[in-house]
Amino acid sequence: MTKKRNLRGPEQLSRRQFLQIGGVGLSAAAFMAACAVPAEPGAAPATGDSTASEPTSGGTLHLMGHQEVAGLSPDDTGPSVQATMILAIHNSLLMADKDLVTQPQLAESYEVAEDGLTYTFTLHQGVKFHDGKEFTAADVKYTYDYYRDPENASTLVNNFLGIGAIETPDDYTVVINMEQVNAASLTTWGETPIVQSEYHAEVGEEAYRNAPIGTGAFKLVEFNPAEVVLVEAFDDHFRGRPKIDMIRQEVVPEPSVRTIALETGDADSALWPLLVEDSLRLAEDPNFTVIKTSTAGVKHIPLNNKLPQLSDKRVRQAMMHALDRQRIIDDLWNGAATVANSNLGPKFAFYSLDQDPSLKRYDYDVDKANALLEEAGWVMGDDGVREKDGAKLTFTCTTITGDSARRPIAEFAQQAFKEVGIDMQLAESPISAILEGLTNGTVDASLFNWTYGSVDPDPSSTLRSDGGQNWNSFENARVDELIDLGLVTVDPEKRREYYYEIQQIVVEEVPMLYLQWDDWYNVFTARVKGLPESANDAFAIYFNGLHEWWLDPA
Repeated sequence: MTKKRNLRGPEQLSRRQFLQIGGVGLSAAAFMAACAVPAEPGAAPATGDSTASEPTSGGTLHLMGHQEVAGLSPDDTGPSVQATMILAIHNSLLMADKDLVTQPQLAESYEVAEDGLTYTFTLHQGVKFHDGKEFTAADVKYTYDYYRDPENASTLVNNFLGIGAIETPDDYTVVINMEQVNAASLTTWGETPIVQSEYHAEVGEEAYRNAPIGTGAFKLVEFNPAEVVLVEAFDDHFRGRPKIDMIRQEVVPEPSVRTIALETGDADSALWPLLVEDSLRLAEDPNFTVIKTSTAGVKHIPLNNKLPQLSDKRVRQAMMHALDRQRIIDDLWNGAATVANSNLGPKFAFYSLDQDPSLKRYDYDVDKANALLEEAGWVMGDDGVREKDGAKLTFTCTTITGDSARRPIAEFAQQAFKEVGIDMQLAESPISAILEGLTNGTVDASLFNWTYGSVDPDPSSTLRSDGGQNWNSFENARVDELIDLGLVTVDPEKRREYYYEIQQIVVEEVPMLYLQWDDWYNVFTARVKGLPESANDAFAIYFNGLHEWWLDPA
């Protein structure tokens, strides 16, 4: 979930709403004018609606995700498909809108002290949880205290860096006292979904993941992690009852099956993209609306940097040189992506070095790959697999079960690595098991999209040594120091220096194999109404729109 401002106007690519969003400027902190990044020339906000039909109530919206939904707690918001349902069930004090501009949600208003050390939130009154309990400041304090407590081993713990005491002077006021400035605050902990505190304390986190109670526009009806999440409209939602009666999100791993379901009318939208060629085809079909955005999450191969075979950066650098990433894009992704050059995408132009020619590049070069491996002491064995100190240069890449779209990339990489004497075996597992395995070191590598800094470029969760989503087991003292400096620095120009250096270190150390920045296609059937004419983030469309959309009964 990411945050801020501005975008170029939409580029119409067909007679439907097929929209291209260009690079954006960013806001570093969002809490004072001094933090704002200057708008790019020609930038303009998105406006308008995709349809002129009159809103109607009723019906079930059918969504499709590509992987299981492991849980519905705030701690499960990392994977975007999970976050879609979590944010339908919960609300946060603040939330980035479809254009990635932070807006009040459960907070009616808020103030930030000039020194950035005190945040005062005035809450909406009369907000109800799904069980009828009134939402109060105590729920905010409980949520933040729970997920920032290291004893609870939350993946969100680094979102709360810098927070000291949390005060609740009355039921509708929350005062966050910072021990040090955290320039990412409003886009990290400010957007953390709020739980029903009494219920969560009673049942515990594990039970809550399967039966959450929030203030969101929809409340849970049915949850089967490997199959379906079903939610229904919450009549007493504080922003008004949503127009759609129910939302059914099903797990459909195979992109071709998702396409068929859309074409037959069995589904209304694919949360995860179809095959690129199918998205392009449906963009020309008047029975569909296709919205194109650029991705914030890099498609990459996370690597266990503590695995002996992968612990030497020269091995990781060699793997980058061994991959013809442009061929992956051209042959396996229909050209709908750009080669990634850093951890922070060109979409976030103010902070990103991705397009800067001074940044180190890993061009496809098998000779360089072999030379680096030789330099690292890995000698080619008789079986074509390199060896060092009696160990083989072998590891396993575990892809997401049923992910037929990205699996061919892993197969391509397997053959490319074989040419330079690296044996990468392939396996499959559910995403929840992969993320757990990457965390505890039992998974060597995987292949998926993830965000390593985005609209607010802070990568505390993913690149800091103690980050809750440090899937690469990456440890670098200088990166930790730079992350901390970036968080306590408000001035965007100064912050940018720290994030530039982080990118330079990441490119040198290669903790993960960064592959590409995908073009992202959101496909909707024509019966889904109230869609935006443009947006700046693929999932922000869902995070902000579900309670406002309606279904054409025709």
